[in-house]
Amino acid sequence: MEFTSLLPRGVFSKAIVWVFLIVVCLYCLFPFAWMFSTSLKTESEAFKIPPTWIPIDLTVDSYIGIWVRKNFGTYFFNSTVISLSTALLSTFFGALAGYGFSRFFFNGRRFLIGFFLATQMLPGVLLVGPYFRILSKVGLYDTRTGLVIAFLTICLPFSTWMMKGFIDKVPDELDQAAMVDGCSRMGIFFKIILPIVAPGMVATILFGFLLAWGDLLWALCLTSSEPMITVTLGIARTVGEFRIIWPMLMAGSLVGGMPAIILYIFLQRLLVQGLTAGAVKE
Repeated sequence: MEFTSLLPRGVFSKAIVWVFLIVVCLYCLFPFAWMFSTSLKTESEAFKIPPTWIPIDLTVDSYIGIWVRKNFGTYFFNSTVISLSTALLSTFFGALAGYGFSRFFFNGRRFLIGFFLATQMLPGVLLVGPYFRILSKVGLYDTRTGLVIAFLTICLPFSTWMMKGFIDKVPDELDQAAMVDGCSRMGIFFKIILPIVAPGMVATILFGFLLAWGDLLWALCLTSSEPMITVTLGIARTVGEFRIIWPMLMAGSLVGGMPAIILYIFLQRLLVQGLTAGAVKE
């Protein structure tokens, strides 16, 4: 009798899958573990060769430093206001535009849809120069409003494209039935369409939030004063011309990444529902 016949069917293949998943998880978690370990080290220990995996002189001075000396509280407030404003506004106006593209047929519709998609092929850095001049002229340079407007330019086409895809899956018969009952187009949009595509809106909001939260280039070019600095720009400023404070850089990176992780943990169910909406063709 062969040894494999003593095992239940599929046990060996499942073991291979589990081993592979564990290796992948360890591979993904290793950078975070190393960042956390480094953030608890002194500056001299962070440069020690060979490196130490577990800090010898355990300290939380780096975490205290980013909140006290680097003023991370202000950076967090700026990033939160800018990112939430960008995500909510781009999703709302994207849903309006997506509803229009999905339900109304007009001249130039296909061209506009293609144009919205084509804009995503161009790097956002192309707009930094023009936006710098425009915002400087209208007095919105180095303001949160200016950054929100700039981010909307990048997020709105993407949000429109996503929301159109979600709204396309809502049967048009619901609109017709509501109109027979006397509901207006805006009433249909707010009372019927938005509740149905809520998971898709969550996914779109999350993508817009993460895009604005993780940006460095726009914040670097469109802000200059300390009260307007965002989290990513504040982390970048821990890197000096001749010196890198590694424990503080790692601490700032971990703290700066926590909002994205927390949002995903609490919204992962709606995010998965939104991303898989329309995956099965009826």
